[in-house]
Amino acid sequence: MKLRYIYTLLSLLLVLYFVPANAQTKHKAKKTATKTTAKKSTKPAPKKTTKPASAPTKQKTDAKKLGDAVAKNSSDTTKAGGNKTPDKNQNALSEEIVVTTAYKPVLADAVKIRRNPDLETKIPFKAPLTYTVLDKRLAQDNEIRQLDAMPMPVQQDSLPGNNYAKVGLGNLKTTYGEVYINNGADQALQVGVYAKHLSEDGSLDKQDASKNEIAVFGKSIGATNSVSGRIDYKYNSNYFYGFNQDVPPTIAITPQRQHFSIIGAEGELTKNYADVPNDFTYAFKLKGYDYSDAFKARESNVVLSGFLNETIQQFYVGASGSLDLSTQKDSAYNYGNNLVRVNPYIKFQGDNYKVDAGVNIVDEFGFKSAFYIFPSAKAEIQVIPKYVRLFVEATGDVNKTSLLDFSTVNPFIGPNLQIKNSVDQLDLSAGLKGTLAPGLGFKAFIFRNSVKYLPMFVSNFGPAGNKYAVVYDNGKTRVNGFNGELDYKASEDVNIFGQVDIRSYNLSQQQEAWNLPKFKLTAGTTIRVNNQVSITGSLLFRGSTQDAPYADAVNLIKVTPTTISSFADLSGGVDYKATSKISVFVKVNNILDTTNQSYLYYPDYGFNIFGGIGYSF
Repeated sequence: MKLRYIYTLLSLLLVLYFVPANAQTKHKAKKTATKTTAKKSTKPAPKKTTKPASAPTKQKTDAKKLGDAVAKNSSDTTKAGGNKTPDKNQNALSEEIVVTTAYKPVLADAVKIRRNPDLETKIPFKAPLTYTVLDKRLAQDNEIRQLDAMPMPVQQDSLPGNNYAKVGLGNLKTTYGEVYINNGADQALQVGVYAKHLSEDGSLDKQDASKNEIAVFGKSIGATNSVSGRIDYKYNSNYFYGFNQDVPPTIAITPQRQHFSIIGAEGELTKNYADVPNDFTYAFKLKGYDYSDAFKARESNVVLSGFLNETIQQFYVGASGSLDLSTQKDSAYNYGNNLVRVNPYIKFQGDNYKVDAGVNIVDEFGFKSAFYIFPSAKAEIQVIPKYVRLFVEATGDVNKTSLLDFSTVNPFIGPNLQIKNSVDQLDLSAGLKGTLAPGLGFKAFIFRNSVKYLPMFVSNFGPAGNKYAVVYDNGKTRVNGFNGELDYKASEDVNIFGQVDIRSYNLSQQQEAWNLPKFKLTAGTTIRVNNQVSITGSLLFRGSTQDAPYADAVNLIKVTPTTISSFADLSGGVDYKATSKISVFVKVNNILDTTNQSYLYYPDYGFNIFGGIGYSF
């Protein structure tokens, strides 16, 4: 038995050795694999070799270990039981295995790439549907529905209140006060009152001045007409402190005091604007004042003016006129000085042009009688559409001499001023105006005026100091010059503006244009830093002037014409809004601290700073 088992083991080893070797040898020789098809055959079946049951099982296992699958075909392999009688201790089971070739996979036998299924459950959330039924009938859209008027929202005023008051103090014994009160935001009726006060005291003897004003006003807007009126009172005072500080006077001098008292009133009736074709418009104004000074000079004036205008398509036809009545008194005269003006005109304009044509008829009566007819014409044409316009103008008029105007320009006037109306015989001007860039506007023109009886101030020294008198160039005076204006509004918070005026005088009798500057520049700016802080600034540059020769009765000397030097005056201010009702302000005058003189021996105040507090209510 042992020999039998040894023989069987050796046979199995030989089979395992020669079968793979034989398969590899056939593969290298590239012999055609035997293809077996299942067909019926008349040939006798081949003899079947009977092997033990354990032999085929062992052979299959070894073939798998080699990595080659045995190609099997049902028609090539026949399984049948053999006739050989098995051993007594083994089952009678046999199997025939035919190995044709080594396994060579083809593309058709490739295993498909397996993709793992997504096992994560994703169920979208659907919110429960809710709806409400509108209790409103659906409007048809086949017709345009008329829009309903929308009420305007309530406007909030930028100012915290309708009224305000300010008080302040400064280094030159400056006292400042201002109050304004009105009835509030009523579009049809405005009534109010205001008052102002400012006083300063300089370093020179009696170099102090005071300005005071109080007024009441009102305006009513009706359906067709508007009526407005005002009554005011002004009281200004100063001293004649003008002496040559370099030459001490031989006698003691006490400067005299000058004051001006003016009470005035005016009323106006105008037709409201109506956007209708061929509209008829009109306006009438009545105003007057009563003036007096420390030397008992008196002046009363009443002026009635108005215009009538009829619009006919692009034409405007009408006339304006005025009745100007004045009485002027002083210790040396008592004059009636009256003027009547009538200005008929016709105006027409198109998209690129505008023409005003008319005449100015003036009748002068009172202490002097004269009759004048002056041109009153103006034309404009666009040279760059929407940006630049070219204009020319020719006018003439009679300028009434007024004590009130003299005192406003020069507060150091003396008594018994000479009264004579000046005449603008012909004023010619030509220039350009318009917009250079967004927010940048300009106006520039040259002019030539022919003036008769041009008034000028001259020094008039006496024992009480320098009191200015008025003289006239009795012949025809030619005034040539240039005037330019520039206004740049960079934004809602920044605005810069300036104006320059250059003049030359060709006089007929006077040696110089006394105390009339030939160059003058004014400029200013307003800057709003934020809602609480705003800054203002101004600059004045005035060229040199000449004052007439005079006889100094104090020092008993003859003075030749005197040159008053040019100067620059820079001022500024800051306003700070602390709360909605309380604000703080600071103003500075003559920042450069220069000794400016507008009139001989009357220097302006030096560096002056004052500030205070304001309250809105």
